[in-house]
Amino acid sequence: MSGKPVLVTGGAGFIGCNVADRLASDGHTVIVFDALMREGVERNLAWLKQRHGAKIIHLAADVRDKRAVDETVRESQAVFHLAAQVAVTTSLNDPVEDFEINVQGALNVLEAVRRRGGTTPVIFASTNKVYGDLTDVPLELVGDAYRPTDPALRVRGVNEQRPLDFHTPYGCSKGAADQYVLDYSRSFGLPTCVLRMSCIYGPRQMGTEDQGWVAHFLIRALEGQPITLYGDGRQVRDILNVADAVDAYMGCWKGIEQVAGRAFNLGGGPTNAVSLVQLIGYIEELIHRKVEVGFSDWRAGDQRYYVSDPSAIRRELGMSEPLDWRTGVAGLAKWLITERAGQAATRQAAVAVG
Repeated sequence: MSGKPVLVTGGAGFIGCNVADRLASDGHTVIVFDALMREGVERNLAWLKQRHGAKIIHLAADVRDKRAVDETVRESQAVFHLAAQVAVTTSLNDPVEDFEINVQGALNVLEAVRRRGGTTPVIFASTNKVYGDLTDVPLELVGDAYRPTDPALRVRGVNEQRPLDFHTPYGCSKGAADQYVLDYSRSFGLPTCVLRMSCIYGPRQMGTEDQGWVAHFLIRALEGQPITLYGDGRQVRDILNVADAVDAYMGCWKGIEQVAGRAFNLGGGPTNAVSLVQLIGYIEELIHRKVEVGFSDWRAGDQRYYVSDPSAIRRELGMSEPLDWRTGVAGLAKWLITERAGQAATRQAAVAVG
């Protein structure tokens, strides 16, 4: 094991802190490169430090800061690049900032690696949004969920041969970064790999209406608050527990020689496909009460159906079948209840001291 630390940009975010936790648990020192701009991520950083102490080094910096990126990459043995602007709605409000974070930030990482010899592995967090809204895929409505009329697509999901089709500024910025990461392998020989993620969920997720919808639904339900669905709620996603996603990230790093220059779809696959209203129905079972649901207009670039075909990455890395979504969502609900109770106790203690 190299004595150099591993760099995780966005390491205090949901997926980033889970990646950092796995790395530190495996004995690595981890540089958590995170400007802490997203609400709630301070708790993730505190959790990492509590669990791993000096193995977690926090650098409060922005990926748009070329010098900070360059200096940090120089001392790292591998880079997991997860720092990003992650919401479609935010990209529509400020497409320039979205570009600067997602494209320029990725280029800063790639250039830092290239300047120091191009041997440091870079694993990049991309998105299913690079495939566009998939309006060309014929669908049928069956009960509370859309599904493709093509039986083969229903069985396997969307694979990596699907043409890219960027929609919304967010789709364009993540898609451009995705392609830069792949091309730096092709043009400069950098050991890079891209993971085009579907919907990842699990502990440490501070979901909002714009991003992290599985946790957002649970949080609203536990608070007794209404949930707004954009569209008709029958849109389908394949959801993947974060522990399975972290397995893929670790596998890509360890097997970088065989996966370099490649992009993989990463999601729960057809066995973990669920519509929004089906997920709410299951949440109602978990909490033993109805959830108030409202509806609003479809959002730009929303896919009525997206289910990954994760067979390529599972085959390449020898990954096992992912956690069943029902088990995973129940586990997230338990974690959220415990986390919320801990926050309430902390607030009460602070009031008592004050």
